[in-house]
Amino acid sequence: MENLTENKLALLGDKFPSVKVNTTFGIKNLPEDYKGKWFVLFSHPGDFTPVCTTEFVSFAKKHDEFKKLNCELIGLSVDQVFSHLKWTEWIKENLNQEITFPIIADEMGKLAMKLGMLHPKKGTNTVRAVFVVDPNGTMRLMLYYPQEVGRNMDEILRVVKALQTTDEFGVATPANWPNNELWGDEVIVPPAANEKAKEERLADDKKGTIKCEDWWLCHKKL
Repeated sequence: MENLTENKLALLGDKFPSVKVNTTFGIKNLPEDYKGKWFVLFSHPGDFTPVCTTEFVSFAKKHDEFKKLNCELIGLSVDQVFSHLKWTEWIKENLNQEITFPIIADEMGKLAMKLGMLHPKKGTNTVRAVFVVDPNGTMRLMLYYPQEVGRNMDEILRVVKALQTTDEFGVATPANWPNNELWGDEVIVPPAANEKAKEERLADDKKGTIKCEDWWLCHKKL
């Protein structure tokens, strides 16, 4: 699949555009510097804004949990680096939280435009977007929040775990996994696509290797 072009809305399955960016941790080349790792790129409307400040504290507190999943965090807004640095300094001094991940200074909005983070009704501010990118540089999940609603970091952690699980085991995850109301932390076996697979599903159900509510709805413990 081709890389994104200017002003194109990002789509699931697109390759993350190859860009050089200036960050609070120096120059980064995306996605090349994160090859072999997952990363979560999240944009915020602006530095020194109340909701964004709470989000950065929350992301920083969860950073170690993301790292355990071989996943890094990257922030972004159209503010300049010195503004980012002053803001993270304020957060450390006043809220006792060090920001341990880089923040991109996308001053000209080039990356924001490539990823569809500049919405006309929001002026020049980047919307509250989240992109989950896999170790191959493919965009696997996208979330958009309005400026007045803060993000849920536990949900972002959950979807990274879910994506890694589906990749590793060739399964799907049910609603609210791993705390699904029907089957707890069990995963869904892909539906049978032909008669042979249908019979195999039912046979596996009888053997107890999987559980089926019907031939098209089967689940199992990992």
